[in-house]
Amino acid sequence: MPAISIIIPVYNVEKYLRRCLNSVLNQTFADWEAICVNDGSPDDSDKILAEYALRDSRFKIINKENGGLSDARNAGMKEASGEYILFLDSDDFIHPQTMEIAYFLAKKDGSDIVSFTYDRIYRPELMVRYKIGMNIDNVVPKRMSKVYDTANLKTVVTDDIYKYATERAHNTFRRNRKWLIKHCQVWKNLYRRNLIEDVPFIKGILFEDFPWWSAIMLKQPKVTICPLPLYFYVPNFVGIVLSAKQLRILQSLCIGIKNSFLLYKEKANEYQMEKWSKNFKWYFIKWAYRKVRYLDNNDDIETARRCFCELEKIGVFDNPPYKWAKNLHVCILSFINKK
Repeated sequence: MPAISIIIPVYNVEKYLRRCLNSVLNQTFADWEAICVNDGSPDDSDKILAEYALRDSRFKIINKENGGLSDARNAGMKEASGEYILFLDSDDFIHPQTMEIAYFLAKKDGSDIVSFTYDRIYRPELMVRYKIGMNIDNVVPKRMSKVYDTANLKTVVTDDIYKYATERAHNTFRRNRKWLIKHCQVWKNLYRRNLIEDVPFIKGILFEDFPWWSAIMLKQPKVTICPLPLYFYVPNFVGIVLSAKQLRILQSLCIGIKNSFLLYKEKANEYQMEKWSKNFKWYFIKWAYRKVRYLDNNDDIETARRCFCELEKIGVFDNPPYKWAKNLHVCILSFINKK
């Protein structure tokens, strides 16, 4: 059994796939397996995966019909045998010490999750270069060459993940924002496998990280927070997030909100429900409602209205915790009732 299983969904990324896989090969930590899930990719990604599997037996390849990111991650989870799980998107890459640092902290602290962050300089740099027509394919982040001393890492260890995890604006938490687990991206954490193996991603939706992360928080994991930029996120300028129709985004968000709300209604205590509502639920409600303004035909508007009507009926919008949330609730009710 390897210490870490790293799950890499692969779809139409032949341009970046070698960079991703090389970042795994170049890890200072050796006890890993990489579960590479070829999700019916129409390009030559399968050939690249086969090349790396021949090169190193730690690369395990799953070939399947296209089912989307959630389905690919779920397929990878079924095959993973490591004590810990790391997720890596195939157009991104990781710092050479990512596994070394995360595993060291997990063992030192006995944590279920080790949370790090992504390089917040690299992504904006790529965005600027892309907008002015410069090449972005071979830009190497300066922090890739930085060497960290595991004996001198500054961390916070907590049994209360709700105290640090948030979707709220960063300046809301000025005193402790360095230690926040910001947003729901699953690839910013190392997870103990037995914590997450029974929580599948919802197939067929966008932003599947939100309901999945909400369910994981509910398990009250012990967490080590180490805000080092160990992950390098590459914007997908033509991917599902930037090119998807606004209605699909709205529907996906509403499905995630409904799924998580019902789970919390059934299993959360008062503190968990309050924190989740304040720091996550209402921010995703706001995000979903913003998409209404981009709908340009009556059929899409009616579909959106049904989505919000369903959430209203099960009580998702009850007890808004902020003034802006109360005003948003009024707007949503007006939209639901408008004919």
